[in-house]
Amino acid sequence: MKKLLFAVSVISCIAAAPALSAGDAAAGKTKAATCAGCHGADGNSPAPNFPKLAGQHASYILKQLQDFKSGKRKDATMTAMVAPLSDQDMENLAAYFASQKVKPGKTAEDKLELGQMVYRAGNASSGVAACAACHSPTGSGNPQAKFPALNGQHAQYVAKQLKDFRSGTRSNDPGSMMRGVAAKMSDAEIEAVAQYVQGLQ
Repeated sequence: MKKLLFAVSVISCIAAAPALSAGDAAAGKTKAATCAGCHGADGNSPAPNFPKLAGQHASYILKQLQDFKSGKRKDATMTAMVAPLSDQDMENLAAYFASQKVKPGKTAEDKLELGQMVYRAGNASSGVAACAACHSPTGSGNPQAKFPALNGQHAQYVAKQLKDFRSGTRSNDPGSMMRGVAAKMSDAEIEAVAQYVQGLQ
């Protein structure tokens, strides 16, 4: 059953995507000075409630910036930050942060077993799909499909996003894919998966 659930998850994650953007990382570095306060100069946020952007796929970063600007993804601070950005600015920022290296975190020992199980195999009894199907076993994601890398991401941030997807507070996931997955996850599973990906390298 677990193998079937994983296979179905993989199939659901296969999606055609346009060519990746070609931003100017050097120009993005200059523009990123305004992002450093929350996300760190190199994209490794020192605060666990702000996401690490270092090493994230440019295609995913660009989509999130565009969604904040269009209102598809809502956050008062980010909406204000992206308001003056041009399309080229956003491509440049995406290229810069994608070129940086994410600093790995650690997984809490008491969350490892459950987090690893749900991430790799899902939960057949409740219908939770395996995270690895879309985000890869190593957490490296899928840039063509704009599925984000999760390896090393702050657990606090990941848990909040999953809960926001579950409640519908966040709804910029294509085809309601993440809302569908998160809706079936318990608080314990969310916290465990968030801890697990924080330690992935």
